[in-house]
Amino acid sequence: MEFILIASAHFLALLSPGPDFFLILQATLRLPLRYAFMVCAGIAAANGIYLAVAVLGLETVREMNTLMMVLKWLGGGYLTYVGLMLLRAPRRSLDTGAPVNALHAPALGRQFVVGFLSAIFNPKNAIFYLSLFTAMVSAETPLGTRILYALWMVTVVLVWDAGVAIAFGQVRVKRMLGQWVFRIEKVSGLLLAVFGILLAVD
Repeated sequence: MEFILIASAHFLALLSPGPDFFLILQATLRLPLRYAFMVCAGIAAANGIYLAVAVLGLETVREMNTLMMVLKWLGGGYLTYVGLMLLRAPRRSLDTGAPVNALHAPALGRQFVVGFLSAIFNPKNAIFYLSLFTAMVSAETPLGTRILYALWMVTVVLVWDAGVAIAFGQVRVKRMLGQWVFRIEKVSGLLLAVFGILLAVD
């Protein structure tokens, strides 16, 4: 029952589109799927770090106001920066190969970093996982079981995000969205910038 509760709460949280969704979307539309998958892997890796903190019962991290404040500012600044890059990107078709900024660079490592920084600089991830384990996982739950919970959630994050990339990476979907890609990038950029500003001032 404990696992069902924690897995359900985690999955419901995934259903709400956030900064990660828009990063995956722009990578999927502009780059081959393998690069979008690396964005997904970076996001999952950052979630894994926060889950490790939660599994080890380090709830005191949540009380470190200075650390949380630094994460908020870094996260807000990073998301705003990414959003501005998309807003400033010139109009170009999906067939244009040359990248215009770091977000569209065909480099697996760079795309991993894009996803990782988005998730690791978001203190809401830390607060969510720490709250989840504090509220829903019994103190008597063995460490091994907690680790299995964490592995499950990292896997779900990776599979869900990869599923989003696959859904938007289909050739016919890309072709359908091709004429709208400029507007999609601008909306994504605006939303990422708004997410960043709200995160920094929240």
